[in-house]
Amino acid sequence: MKRITITLFALIIAGVFCSVGSASQLIDNLKAEKQQTLVTYGTSLTAGGAWVGQLRESLAEQYPGLINVVNAGRGAMWSTWGVDNLDQRVIARQPDTVLIEFAINDAFLAYKTSVELARKNLENMIDRILKANPKCEIVLMTMNPPVGIHLERRPDIEKYYEMYREVARERKLPLIDHHPRWCAILNKDRGEFDRLVPDGIHPGPTGCEQVITPFILKSLGLETTEP
Repeated sequence: MKRITITLFALIIAGVFCSVGSASQLIDNLKAEKQQTLVTYGTSLTAGGAWVGQLRESLAEQYPGLINVVNAGRGAMWSTWGVDNLDQRVIARQPDTVLIEFAINDAFLAYKTSVELARKNLENMIDRILKANPKCEIVLMTMNPPVGIHLERRPDIEKYYEMYREVARERKLPLIDHHPRWCAILNKDRGEFDRLVPDGIHPGPTGCEQVITPFILKSLGLETTEP
């Protein structure tokens, strides 16, 4: 895949731009020609998200031979599973940077995970990753809003995403806040949102390429080119 480019469409989407800064630790280390392992950890939005492969390809193109991207997500899982499987799926990989997203399934009513418990689980994962490697960069991510039946099953999703923002703010962690950008698309053109998120909850490859992946790259401080 050619280097991901930020389209004009992606640039004009309104939203909170919570980036790591001019460059993340990950990008700084890659620029210094240091080998890096990036682990993505979360729900089916990560496990089956085309953005992970797109991110891998873009980083590998710009920093050949230096980046190892490990997709440690799993479909239908939530933060309690994340806590239980952190050692083998994340810490054992000795990551330099970890991207975490579990809010969309923590909000799933059937899992009976309160915002308070979801926060406790998130803080548990953060603490254990940093205990294993105090220099590890931890980046939190909110994702897209669910719609239709998926929203009915997650009526308080906004509260879970806000909790991620609060934890990032309080612990001074980078946050990549996809949610406002997706909401802008949804509010402006439901048909476009449905095209990018065909089943109402999982962004397809095109949605990842147009919205998620370029925003991650820009938030990490990677130089991107316009068409």
